[in-house]
Amino acid sequence: MNTENREYEYKGASINGFLMLFVVLIIMPLLIGACVVIGGEENLWLSVLCGGILLIMEIFFLCGFFSQEPNEARVLIFFGQYKGTFRKVGYYWINPFMSRRKLSLRIRNMDIDPIKVNDKVGNPVLIGMVLVWKIKDTYKVVFDLDAQSLQAGVSTLNTAALNNFVRIQSDAALREVTGKFAYDPEGDDHHELTLRDGGEQINEMLEHKINERLSMAGIEVVEARLNYLAYAPEIAAVMLRRQQASAIITAREKIVEGAVSMVEMALDRLEKNNTVKLTEDRKAAMVSNLLVVLCADEPVTPMVNTTQG
Repeated sequence: MNTENREYEYKGASINGFLMLFVVLIIMPLLIGACVVIGGEENLWLSVLCGGILLIMEIFFLCGFFSQEPNEARVLIFFGQYKGTFRKVGYYWINPFMSRRKLSLRIRNMDIDPIKVNDKVGNPVLIGMVLVWKIKDTYKVVFDLDAQSLQAGVSTLNTAALNNFVRIQSDAALREVTGKFAYDPEGDDHHELTLRDGGEQINEMLEHKINERLSMAGIEVVEARLNYLAYAPEIAAVMLRRQQASAIITAREKIVEGAVSMVEMALDRLEKNNTVKLTEDRKAAMVSNLLVVLCADEPVTPMVNTTQG
């Protein structure tokens, strides 16, 4: 048996449940009645013995029925020995001495509440995540996780304990991945991968890291995605002012760039059309006035020179 993946399909006997139900409810009562009739009063003790044995067998057979829906599985254990995983859909009968641990293979969704972590530069940030996962290896889920947490001896898996394991491992992976990146670019390096702009790349790294942690328990991550990202309350106000200052600087740069291009266009047009001849001093004054008008936050009041020379 492969020590890495010890899961395998159940190859033992399984009987159609409706066929076995016919045997238990029709054939077995007929046999019990036949024993009583054939034995008669002369062999009453033998009739009672045979009838009692058949009745016990009928009760025993009734314990082997179960139905299974799509995306469900049962881990079969025979007196402590793993016999395989039963995945067939329908109504079946299996040896009643075989304990059956029921598992759901359906996709599950988990909303990880925002947790406080330190980013690459040490700023505390709040990060939340949506996790989509499912059971992949039934053997590992049942036998490699803590037996007490998963209610050993109970026919169904302890979903609360399983969810708790997934949540703890996901939190650890989320802290590990997000701690490698800054919330926003630092300095002039705008090509740096950050939490705010990382998008799909951060999600892929997070999914890979959570898969590494959950694979030990036979769980597969379908999707992991950040759904909440914000600075922690204690630094949120300061970082908001920083973002506002950065936005103002960027806007000023655009305004100055546009103003300079407009001044250049105005001077070129005046010279090209010979509208007016400007000395260097007049050009400097005109550039200064245009830049004041174009870059001012508020409308500029024009002043008309009425002095006559």
